[in-house]
Amino acid sequence: MKIIKDPVHGYVEADEPMLRLLDSGVVQRLRHVTQLGFANLVYPGANHTRFEHSLGAMHLAGIMCRELGLDGEETRLVTTAALLHDIGHGPFSHVTEPVMEEFVGRKHHQIGYLVREGAIAAILEAEGIDPAEVCAVVAGEHRFASIIHGSLDVDRMDYLMRDAHYTGVPYGTVDAHRLIRCSVLAESGIALRESGINAAESLLIARTLMRPAVYFHHVSRIATSMFVHALREEVLTVPGANARELVRMDDAACMERLKHSPSPIVRDLASRVYARDLYKRALYVGEDRVNAAALRQDPGPAREREIARDIAGVAGVPVAKVLVDIPPLPRALSMEVRVRNGHAMVDIEEVSPLIGTLNDTRRQQWRLGVYTAPEHRQAVEQAATEVLRVKRATKQDKLVVT
Repeated sequence: MKIIKDPVHGYVEADEPMLRLLDSGVVQRLRHVTQLGFANLVYPGANHTRFEHSLGAMHLAGIMCRELGLDGEETRLVTTAALLHDIGHGPFSHVTEPVMEEFVGRKHHQIGYLVREGAIAAILEAEGIDPAEVCAVVAGEHRFASIIHGSLDVDRMDYLMRDAHYTGVPYGTVDAHRLIRCSVLAESGIALRESGINAAESLLIARTLMRPAVYFHHVSRIATSMFVHALREEVLTVPGANARELVRMDDAACMERLKHSPSPIVRDLASRVYARDLYKRALYVGEDRVNAAALRQDPGPAREREIARDIAGVAGVPVAKVLVDIPPLPRALSMEVRVRNGHAMVDIEEVSPLIGTLNDTRRQQWRLGVYTAPEHRQAVEQAATEVLRVKRATKQDKLVVT
């Protein structure tokens, strides 16, 4: 048994099998994949990695397994899945997820190709753990999946606490141990005793407040859009560029590859992100001013580039100087979480009036962004307003863009 000092949870225990997994190449790579992508351009302390988050998720998963009364074999499965749940992430974590989906055809939680062969497979086989079962837990397709893949899971508990710690943003307060003590295992997954409602509300409030402050901060979104466009240009225009190879790099390797690309567009965008010489907001509007549902009918970088080309054409600026960012509309909070209220199982919305308010707030936080170089800002704003048929802002809607 080894004790690892963690700044969020204190001391984390890892036994010999877990240490072998920790020392594997695919897990060690996570030391070099930042948890929050380009949030460190806003919060300089946000340089924590997927490695330490995975340790934290494993730690909390072990505590929850004990609380739920799982046996040793079940606990080993869940804690292993918690440790490995992020090994499929590309460089800069969620930043490169759209490129992975578009060109490789998988999402980060589809980790079968990493655990069914090689070092990880050998370790799991030695411990009597079925790699397919680990994949099912990570993908949300197992009876224990909601421990790490649900609305009140240990993954969310850890990343909210950890992200708040490293950014210094005081919104990620989560009483993880209270939530875990109030958790029960139902047929549909993790449920709560009624005494855990306040702790659950606290977590959902934290998620809501962290979205605009950290996860969807406009500076981070601009850098993300620039990097995604650079990566797509590399794949689409540079002979020999391999998307599978690029998304298995770590942050530094991918950034250096793009900074020294044969493509001048790729080099410029990557170098600007690296130096924090970012594009600016030409347009930044909520769904009340655009037809968000229509724009999200065919989501993804390819559709965003089509719209960017239309805007650039109207504005009379180079296509590479216009970026369109259409984030996913936020999903309703905790639809699958149910609460044990006496002897009945009821939806959490029935016992928590906050949930509806939080869902409304999350939709109001959504923003469509159009970004460009500072010298093209006015022309691109006018063109984007025309192309996207943006409604005129009321006085209270107006935002000072900097």
